[in-house]
Amino acid sequence: MSIIFNSVKISAGRLTGLFLLLFMVKPGTAQTKDTSSNPIRLNQIGFYPNAIKKAIVLSGAGGLFAIQSPNKRTVFSGSLKPSVSLSFAGRTTYIADFSDFTKPGEYQLTVAGAGSSYPFKIAGNVHQKIAKGVIKAYYFMRASTPLPVKYAGKWSRAGGHPDDRVIVHPSAASEKRPAGAIISSPRGWYDAGDYNKYVVNSGISTSTLLSLYEDFPAYMKTVKLNIPESGNGVPDLLNEVLWNLRWMLTMQDPNDGGVYHKLTNAVFDKFEMPDKDITPRYVVQKGTAAALDFAAVMAQASRIFKQFPQQTPGLADSCIVAAKSAWQWAVKNPNVAYRQDENNKKFNPAITTGGYGDNNFTDEFIWAASEMFVTTSDSDYLKNINLLPDDKMPVPAWGQVKLLGYYTLLKNNAGIAELPVIKKRLINAADGLIKGVDDNAYQTSMTLSARHFGWGSNSDAANQGVLLLQAYRLIPDKKYLDNALADLDYLLGRNATGYSYVTGYGTKTPMHPHHRPSASDGITEPIPGLLVGGPNPGMQDGIKVPSKVPDEAYIDDTQAYAANEVTINWNAPIAYLANAIEALQNQLSLKTKSTK
Repeated sequence: MSIIFNSVKISAGRLTGLFLLLFMVKPGTAQTKDTSSNPIRLNQIGFYPNAIKKAIVLSGAGGLFAIQSPNKRTVFSGSLKPSVSLSFAGRTTYIADFSDFTKPGEYQLTVAGAGSSYPFKIAGNVHQKIAKGVIKAYYFMRASTPLPVKYAGKWSRAGGHPDDRVIVHPSAASEKRPAGAIISSPRGWYDAGDYNKYVVNSGISTSTLLSLYEDFPAYMKTVKLNIPESGNGVPDLLNEVLWNLRWMLTMQDPNDGGVYHKLTNAVFDKFEMPDKDITPRYVVQKGTAAALDFAAVMAQASRIFKQFPQQTPGLADSCIVAAKSAWQWAVKNPNVAYRQDENNKKFNPAITTGGYGDNNFTDEFIWAASEMFVTTSDSDYLKNINLLPDDKMPVPAWGQVKLLGYYTLLKNNAGIAELPVIKKRLINAADGLIKGVDDNAYQTSMTLSARHFGWGSNSDAANQGVLLLQAYRLIPDKKYLDNALADLDYLLGRNATGYSYVTGYGTKTPMHPHHRPSASDGITEPIPGLLVGGPNPGMQDGIKVPSKVPDEAYIDDTQAYAANEVTINWNAPIAYLANAIEALQNQLSLKTKSTK
């Protein structure tokens, strides 16, 4: 059974396990909400000189705004413009558009009666640090290895979860790997606030990062992350991906090609550092979703790592062999759903960690078939696959991966009859995302609909930006690029809460994410570069948010996993978005320029 929030399927088992965490958090880790509220909302990092620059002011009817230098000298001024549409809270907002001001420097925006904004920069490469940071966050999520000071700074820690003696759970038993058999499955990224590793969620996360390299290879070769593998001849983004990819390969049963759903403790860990957890770890039931997600990622990885034969000898071949084997298993087993609650009635020990349950694999077949076809040029993978089951174009989530397949077919110009229809539908979806933005209270696609706000709403914002960038790559209309940048502005402070939702980047950022290492390491600041879930009025964790207004329903509280957890699949789209914007910054230029 799954509960669906904002098109993201969350298993009832995961919710049950998560509720238990309320009683497992160390005393003192729950935090009161941040009561500060700057009425000027803008990207707290800054703006490109020749790009659109907007701030939202919560009060200021008929007023003026000024851009001031650090010495309080006014360098630009303008009139606030009231929003045509009301915010979800029923208020008119006031828009300060200072796009015409292009001089690099550090500034604040000031409004009489509203005070001054947080400081921001106007500069080329203005998002470079955060773009690196949201990728470097994956290094901090590594399992099975210590994080030395040289690479992790004050967030260094001992290694945890070597996962070299993982137990085959009875739900995963087979003739050659019976229940209780021991396998080795090290590496990988911790999935979220917990210490488990899930193939389904790893699938979309790994693929999104691979796509970032595939779409912007020249730029991504310049991104240096200071990780142990830096300087080995492989771009650092791909080095980080390899840590998880090599773990995923261990999750395939070599005897039949099936893929285990997850590697997990029986219950969610305590709030403690990774090396303190020594409870048994299991691989559980093989499933169709895991096999297809695995096949898609391995096919994509094969064509990318084929470019690095000396640094990764044999890897591309191993990946495509594994992908074909997983595909064949899925074709033979097209409807094997992972139903945790049902398994727990039949097998011991009961497993109550993240379910990631899915009952419809149409989208997974589309994605896997698309990746297999593009990598192998074998059209047989598309036979018996309905690439156009409906006209819906939902932004990707772990349980809805159809668009990942469409993105691949479009950017590789796959010569198939359905391609013009897919292109038209994607462009229509992008146009629908931004229809009415100019009238909107926050001037972003995210704030056009209350339906966007549920569990992991910030990942929706980032994935909307990614969809708009995919449209821009197909049709270079600057409206798509400008609105993708606006989605990044939303995540970094131009929103109803005034938070920059990425830990460590901005002035007002989350300090208490639902993340075990951040809550347990004794360091005041959380691990940097993590995108929190964001506004969610559902309060599935029982933690009261300060407002039920959809885009205000956020609280910075360690216990509030429904609004403040972090996950690898939420970080992936903001990594794509921020780095793609950096790569495309020179195409953000305004039609007219001045330095008033």
